[in-house]
Amino acid sequence: MATGAAPEQAAGSHSRPAQTLSNELLALAESFAEREVTLRELMERLGERASGLLVVILALPFCAPVTLPGLSTPFGLVIAFIAMRHALGLAPWLPNRLLAVKLPPRFLKTVMGGTKRLVGWIDRRLRPRWSWLTCTPSRLRFHSWSICISALLLALPLGGIPFTNTLPGLAIFVGMLGILARDGRAILIGYGLLVGTIAYFGTFAAVFVELVQQVMTWWRN
Repeated sequence: MATGAAPEQAAGSHSRPAQTLSNELLALAESFAEREVTLRELMERLGERASGLLVVILALPFCAPVTLPGLSTPFGLVIAFIAMRHALGLAPWLPNRLLAVKLPPRFLKTVMGGTKRLVGWIDRRLRPRWSWLTCTPSRLRFHSWSICISALLLALPLGGIPFTNTLPGLAIFVGMLGILARDGRAILIGYGLLVGTIAYFGTFAAVFVELVQQVMTWWRN
């Protein structure tokens, strides 16, 4: 099933849309405030920018320093799937099983309530710039690989470790907004957040390996 235009098509116009992203997301949250909503309904409601905006919406719950048990893995996999198809130049599509995934009542309203200031602050600063990063569809598709990698890191079941949801969530959120707005600076900030995420995860992995080695040494003695 085709589910909307690719992010480079969604950002094809250099003119800023009349309705800001924050207002658009708030209106969407209000319309689904009292009932469950499937990803299929969201995609249909979002229209031609469905793929890119769905990635933004699914990343939003993680753009705060709190853990959300049970959401990071499925949301991360959906984001990775969308980003990978875009990076490969394939039409936007989700399998029916993913399109049937339901978000609980008031989910969007709760998420927007907690991230409204962040969304508004970033939205006011987005604009087309640094066109050497965004001047062709192939370059925009390349940047989607960073979204895909960030989403796979988000999908790792590490909810007990602080910021393991927040860092990749921010990398996805900022990077995808940069792609949608053709904002090269935002895209580079997204790359920086991804590098920071990898370094953070690597530090915890090194500490874990060292701890395991010490425990094995103690056990043998």
